Amino acid sequence: MRFTGPDARAVAAGEITVQFRRWAIARVLAGRTYRTNAGRIDVTAVRPVTKVTKADARRAGRPSAEQLLAELPGDAAHPLWRIEFAPATAPDPRAALAADDGLHDATVADLTMRLDRLDRASSHGPWTRQYLTTIAERPGVRAPDLATSYGRETAPFKIDVRKLKNLGLTHSLAVGYELSPRGRAFLDRTGT
Repeated sequence: MRFTGPDARAVAAGEITVQFRRWAIARVLAGRTYRTNAGRIDVTAVRPVTKVTKADARRAGRPSAEQLLAELPGDAAHPLWRIEFAPATAPDPRAALAADDGLHDATVADLTMRLDRLDRASSHGPWTRQYLTTIAERPGVRAPDLATSYGRETAPFKIDVRKLKNLGLTHSLAVGYELSPRGRAFLDRTGT
């Protein structure tokens, strides 16, 4: 789920705890944690509704149900979904993974297999080791600049880097990226 600027800040602060979306089918599930532009959230309930109460409009950061519905994007023919959530309190498992630099042989082999799989599935050729090396050599460089150096558009480049982050190999900075301790240990171990 994405939130607008003011809403993202309110979601992160726990001030907005309900959202409404027009979706053909539910795109989130209760009981799951999702990464959003407002941080990680725990979705506690998802259900279709036919109307918005004044209390829910306030929980969604709007003074009235009418204003909420007027601002709601999406196809009016799709069902209206009510999503209840709270900021996630459990630590992000990617952070613990990224901090673990004590890589055993089996872990190195597993990471190698996963990176090889990403390289084989890529429409633009092998990229994983190149990106890791570039991020190691150029920490804090803006994503558009890194993408341009590979002749790529920024959005797909960032999606690829997010795949490395999901493996615990990189961190996002305020600007650009850096290798995590796990990423540095992997490069050291593999001689990349």
